[in-house]
Amino acid sequence: MGVRIGFIGTGGIAGMHLGLLPDIERAELVAYADIQVERAQAAADRCGGRAYGDYREMLDREELDAVYVCLPPFAHGDPEMAVLERNLHLFVEKPQALDVDTARDIAAKVEECGVLSCVGYNWRYLDVTEKARDLLSGVRPALAIGYWIGNTPGSPWWRVKAKSGGQIVEQTTHVYDCARYLMGDVVSVYAAGTKGRMLDLPNYDVEDASTVSLVFESGAVATILSSCVAEQGYGTALEVIARGLTVKIAGGNLHVVREDETVRYPGRNNPYQLENELFLQAIEEENPSLIRSAYGDVVNSLAVTLAANESMASGEVVHLA
Repeated sequence: MGVRIGFIGTGGIAGMHLGLLPDIERAELVAYADIQVERAQAAADRCGGRAYGDYREMLDREELDAVYVCLPPFAHGDPEMAVLERNLHLFVEKPQALDVDTARDIAAKVEECGVLSCVGYNWRYLDVTEKARDLLSGVRPALAIGYWIGNTPGSPWWRVKAKSGGQIVEQTTHVYDCARYLMGDVVSVYAAGTKGRMLDLPNYDVEDASTVSLVFESGAVATILSSCVAEQGYGTALEVIARGLTVKIAGGNLHVVREDETVRYPGRNNPYQLENELFLQAIEEENPSLIRSAYGDVVNSLAVTLAANESMASGEVVHLA
């Protein structure tokens, strides 16, 4: 018998997990809840199990081991607490919330309940990220440069900052989290943004672009860029520079530059697959060390992105405790 799984939210990124979990032997998909019950039913038809229009009814009626919460940023909070009140293991898609207090309350509840948790920061599960981490072990990075530049996602809520948190919180958060994963925690944030180029889109009030400067506990610094106006496409990357060594994660591949050579390591794994496999393996083996993105750790990644928003609004440096 495998890990009995329920879903809260079956749209968007949930589709990625629903496409992968049936191929994992220890996964047993049981139930799906969505306010658009037809989407929940479509998931049940696709993967087997029962559909619900209310997640609380699903949690009350089903015998579950773990729940995947795959909701838009503004909908987080109560669903996670309902899962934890039933002492179920928790997988949450990023971003975990739109305020740090909500995320910290959930992290405290995870700790209190003694359940396992995972947040969908899939860059941590790239094989090339682990290679980069190994190469940087024992090295003192001086600088990181990262970016997430592309077009505007189609979901109407994404364009409304009060619902999505904006591009930094909802999308570029992967780059910020990977920088933390490779370089440690951030102590200060300064950000600037610009608007006004996408006024033809209804209800659009997120930044068109931003540039954010970070200072890490180690003393290293970073600049991370975001833009959602590049309809022509661009890409995503994180480059970490140390004395005699540069590692760059871009397009799922790793580029390593030393004084006398440059080597490209192609990415060979599906990070979504691995994060799911390790989460379920950790549950079965009661081994939290398998999970690379536990809820309590990555609250700090959320805090950095929210600090960037705060700095853009105030024009001041934001210091993180």
